[in-house]
Amino acid sequence: MSAIMEVSGLNAWFGAAQAVKEINLSFEKNTVTAIIGPSGCGKSTFIRCLNRLHEEVPDARAIGRVLLEGDDIYGRGVDPVAIRRKIGMVFQKPNPFPSLSVFDNVAVGLRLGGLRRASILKEAVERSLTLSALWDEVKDKLNAPGTSLSGGQQQRLCIARALAVEPSILLMDEPTSALDPISTAKIEELVTELKKAVTIVMVTHNMQQAARISDKTAFFLLGDMVEYGETSRIFTAPKDSRTERYITGRFG
Repeated sequence: MSAIMEVSGLNAWFGAAQAVKEINLSFEKNTVTAIIGPSGCGKSTFIRCLNRLHEEVPDARAIGRVLLEGDDIYGRGVDPVAIRRKIGMVFQKPNPFPSLSVFDNVAVGLRLGGLRRASILKEAVERSLTLSALWDEVKDKLNAPGTSLSGGQQQRLCIARALAVEPSILLMDEPTSALDPISTAKIEELVTELKKAVTIVMVTHNMQQAARISDKTAFFLLGDMVEYGETSRIFTAPKDSRTERYITGRFG
């Protein structure tokens, strides 16, 4: 498989505190990569560096190279907003825009990008809601507030919103941690289906989830990437004793 994103020498700080240290790895097209590790190990900071959200935090900075299909997203003159259209993000807690309807929550990114034609917007919204396995549940509620949906539906609505602008990569920061088991199972099924269309990088604390749905796994500890490889190998024959201790629950 060919790499859609290559990360080399990535370091990130909050003020003087270094959160991510010299990360080197690549993500292959149409795969799911799980980022695992204990709280505070740099997982979320790392993925926020992949679409330049990290720099939005006051006094935060990052250095290194992140190539998206060969182009450095940190290159001179690159627009971070354009990068975030290509590299979407879904957060830990569902965050639909409270003042917008289900339809408008999905359409908002397209409208900000200049799309105004009603028929094309309607097609794009239906496509995105279908991709996020939500269309059948909300097709008669498109004018209802996004916040009127259940927690699991709201998270799938946020996934639809991210998918509407057709990103190359979808970043997910613990997308099921605030959801019940049934909603979690639906999101996991969705992730498995979505990788046919988009490359997914997913932070998770749930070892079983990582084992179930990811193709590759990276284990982070204290800002370092300790180990990275095929998920099946990481969980059955880790090369580093720290990885083994973590996945067997002996620390973290």
